[in-house]
Amino acid sequence: MTEATASQIVIPQLIVGLGNPEPKYDRTRHNIGFAAIDALARSWHVNLAENRKFQAEFGELHQPQLGKVRLLKPLTYMNRSGQSIRAATDWFKLPPTSVLVIYDDMDLPLGKMRLRLSGSAGGHNGMKSAIAHLGNQNFPRLRLGIGKPQNKLAGDDTKTISFVLGQFDAKETAVVSEVLQLVVDCVELTLKQGVEKAMNRYNNRHVLVESD
Repeated sequence: MTEATASQIVIPQLIVGLGNPEPKYDRTRHNIGFAAIDALARSWHVNLAENRKFQAEFGELHQPQLGKVRLLKPLTYMNRSGQSIRAATDWFKLPPTSVLVIYDDMDLPLGKMRLRLSGSAGGHNGMKSAIAHLGNQNFPRLRLGIGKPQNKLAGDDTKTISFVLGQFDAKETAVVSEVLQLVVDCVELTLKQGVEKAMNRYNNRHVLVESD
């Protein structure tokens, strides 16, 4: 591997999951980013604790295989997630490219995920805040599909809000559990071999929802 090639490999140092902090938001579709961080913390035996400086739950991992990794769950509420992310990147002097943000996406069906090196917010308020506070959109992100509400009328945001803030049903929860294991595997590969390698391996994976 040439030095130029090695320098292009993007390996995250801060992994952020987006969500809302109150108990009423637990296990909701909009909080699947939080669930992803919890899954990573469990898998890596990382203790997440409130960090007031970052306005977040925060934990660190030092492991020979994965290197130094930091996990962050902003407690600022979704629309101000960028405040917490910027506080952490400023403190650790991290460039935006070293931040991997995990969040929910209605444009992907439940069971699918998409890893990208950069991109727009796509209408997601948490990502709008992250992009605004980091100053650009050139940082990796992992979108986890939650699907869309059925029979939604054009311009009817009420159904969308109740859908994203609603909890997964029993069948969906089983799918989410499998997706979160894929997230752990995917993120571990980004840490070992870079984001692009993980994109190639995991962007075509799809956990199927059992039909009735």
